[in-house]
Amino acid sequence: MSVCLVSDLLSRIDLDELMKKDEPPLTFPATLEEFEYAFNQKGQLRHIKTGEAFVFNAKEDLHRWNQKRYEALGEILTQYVYELLEKECSLTKAIVPVDAVDEEASSFIFHSADALTNPARLLVLIQGSGVVRAGQWARRLIINQDLDSGTQIPFITRAMQEGYGVLVLNPNENHLEVERPGSTTPPPAATPEPADEPAEKRERKDEKEGKKKREFYEKYRNPQRERETEQTPIRVGGGGAGERGGGAWDSLFMIFISKSLVCAVALTDSAHNIWLQDSSKSMQDWMQERCRNWVSSPLPLDAPVDAMLPDCPRFSAGTERHELTSWTSFDSIFRFFGEQLQAQEEEEEQEEKEVEEESSNIVTTRSSSLKNRHQDL
Repeated sequence: MSVCLVSDLLSRIDLDELMKKDEPPLTFPATLEEFEYAFNQKGQLRHIKTGEAFVFNAKEDLHRWNQKRYEALGEILTQYVYELLEKECSLTKAIVPVDAVDEEASSFIFHSADALTNPARLLVLIQGSGVVRAGQWARRLIINQDLDSGTQIPFITRAMQEGYGVLVLNPNENHLEVERPGSTTPPPAATPEPADEPAEKRERKDEKEGKKKREFYEKYRNPQRERETEQTPIRVGGGGAGERGGGAWDSLFMIFISKSLVCAVALTDSAHNIWLQDSSKSMQDWMQERCRNWVSSPLPLDAPVDAMLPDCPRFSAGTERHELTSWTSFDSIFRFFGEQLQAQEEEEEQEEKEVEEESSNIVTTRSSSLKNRHQDL
């Protein structure tokens, strides 16, 4: 009996009309001001009228709409952080590839004025995978916590204070995405019925079409992309297809390491895999000496954590939240960099000293040889 009642109820529901009533149009503000949000003096995102933090569930039981609203705000914040990099950090935006021709897909990075000329120190910042872009660690932290924990700005500021040049890469911006025309999924259309169709067959058809509408309704409400897009890879460097997309950034980073241009590498809860790159013994030894990975852990900050792979030592970031690991290990990272730089300077001084002593020995030996020859004569 209950099955019949449910079936009868569903048959009376116009799902097309229900969709229109349930979910507002997916159009959202284009600026922070239109969203009625702003960052306060502590770098926290707050509503300009109520002073409250961002609320994800702006509309109850409309997860898809709330998710799209959150994503729209995230895109605005991406542009906001770009502006901060240029205005507050005095970084310069540079197009890559540098030899891009007209209408070629391109990306960009940010760098300090001395990034390519600083003779001693260069800090290269690379965010994790996902929706985050140059200058960001975690969108969630920017929205729900503050700019210090969610962006790379504190790292940039401190690096400049300590005499580093700064290079902010943008590896997630590795393709140009264009929407395909007419790609939106239309709702299922009703099938016209012949006037003389048997009642039993018509009931089966009605049930089938009702199921299609219900399935479409569920898909419509779920937070998923319903528009198909085409992706054009962005060329990084002067190579061909092998140097396109996200892999190109990985290759560029590994080139730095393989040429011994890197003094130290700090990772935060990294999901890297050395077996996908050069896993030679010399590379593993280099990573053991020059790399550190601060991982999410219940252990106190800087407490050693058992390594899963023979690549680099792991230490606790002092938090179990993945997105917070960069911020909680901030001081530890710069202390590690300082130690590595000091060790490298001492090694270079020792090498210079050995070269001078060797040169002095050569001169002394040559002088003694000439004296002996003179005496023989």
